[in-house]
Amino acid sequence: MTANEDQEMELEALRSIYEGDECFKEISPLSFQFRIGDLEDMKAFILDVTWPETYPETAPQMSLDAFFNNRISADTKQLILVKLEEQVEANLGTAMMYTLFEWAKENQDALMENHKPVVTSVTFTASSEMITAASTAKKKEKKEQLTKSQKRRIISRTDNKGELPRGWNWVDVIKVGVFHSFSTRWCT
Repeated sequence: MTANEDQEMELEALRSIYEGDECFKEISPLSFQFRIGDLEDMKAFILDVTWPETYPETAPQMSLDAFFNNRISADTKQLILVKLEEQVEANLGTAMMYTLFEWAKENQDALMENHKPVVTSVTFTASSEMITAASTAKKKEKKEQLTKSQKRRIISRTDNKGELPRGWNWVDVIKVGVFHSFSTRWCT
């Protein structure tokens, strides 16, 4: 069998095994994401896997660069990838995605044993700095800009003196209509 035939067969198997499973996501026929652990679990991570053209004879490309993994330290990510690459080497030449995903699920605790969540800090500025920033933001408010079509409409409405004709605004039309109907009642 050629590599492409092996890939097609494994892709069909993965689709049928993980159909409806929210942990598995097919990005393309050659690229997948698999979440190890529950969303709320602090030790959960997402594994990105991409098949090269010669997969399964060559190792798939794996990464933990998904945004979901930002809370995992670089050392822990490196440890996970090393352990997964050991499993890949043991299964090279065979369809290994299911085996790899299931191994990662079973060994999640061992993979994340030294995990300490990376915490991003938020700093607050002094209140006087915040006030000055707010006042400068108010000063820099832009005026609403007209589009070319809006400008053309305004120009087409004006006469040669640049004035708008009487009644161009619907409010003027209503005023004229009300005054006209009011005056015709009194005149008759």
